[in-house]
Order: sequence, then structure tokens, then C-alpha cells
Amino acid sequence: MAKIDFEKALAKLEQIVAEMETDELSLDQMLAKFKEGVQLAAACSKRLHEAERAIELLVKNEDGTVETKPFEAGTEPGRGRPT
Repeated sequence: MAKIDFEKALAKLEQIVAEMETDELSLDQMLAKFKEGVQLAAACSKRLHEAERAIELLVKNEDGTVETKPFEAGTEPGRGRPT
């Protein structure tokens, strides 16, 4: 799948979910939508992971110096432990 805009992929994924929640799709259509949804979900997940790696936090140390540290999802800035 070519690189896709995150917001467009998420909107399409939401549309697919809404379509699948109706009783109007045949089994073949449902399977095709499911496959497309899995691909979109994977693309969104990959894009989020790339964004997390690109984010750096500016951290002020106890001695007053400032440094950058990689972003770690689920941690409190400057403390390195889950929030």
C-alpha cells in the first residue's frame, strides 16, 4: 500500500467500519472491506510509530541544563516511567 495520509486513512477506516455494521454487504463484500480495513489499520499504526520516533522531548535536568530525549509513549516527560 502506498504511503497514505493518516487522517484520510483513519476516515476511510471509520467509513469501512460503518459499512460493515450494516446488514447490506454480502460475505464477499464484507471480506474485501475487512481486508482493506486491516491494511488501513496497519498503515495508521506504522504512521503513528514513525511520528512517535520523530518526537523528542525537551527535558530540564536538576542542575538546570536542558537536553533532548527520545519520546517514549506512556511515560511522563522527564521521569521515564509510565503515567
